[in-house]
Amino acid sequence: MKKDPLYKSFGYAFQGIGRTIRDERNIKIHLAATVLVVIFGLAFNISMTEWFVCLILFGLVISLELVNTAVEATVDLVTEEKKPLAKKAKDAAAGAVLVSAIFAGIIGCMIFLPRIAALL
Repeated sequence: MKKDPLYKSFGYAFQGIGRTIRDERNIKIHLAATVLVVIFGLAFNISMTEWFVCLILFGLVISLELVNTAVEATVDLVTEEKKPLAKKAKDAAAGAVLVSAIFAGIIGCMIFLPRIAALL
């Protein structure tokens, strides 16, 4: 079986990202948070190291949300019945996103709260 050209593989990946953004509420929330962090980062002139941390966290949370969507779609494709293993897979994938988002929020607070407090 012949593989698609590399440019088509990128196209499929971008389609997956676009469809997820269009169809999934949670990734829209994560993207809105990303925009807010960028605005605050520019406003507070955060350091290069802090930008690196923010970029890594953006990539982690958004990537996990994409994987979560893929897991949910795959489970739904395999079964429409309520099965304990299907629930386990979906809940674990959602949990991975939640853990990364919580830690991203904690790190965001560590970066921005001292700057906000200094303004007050």
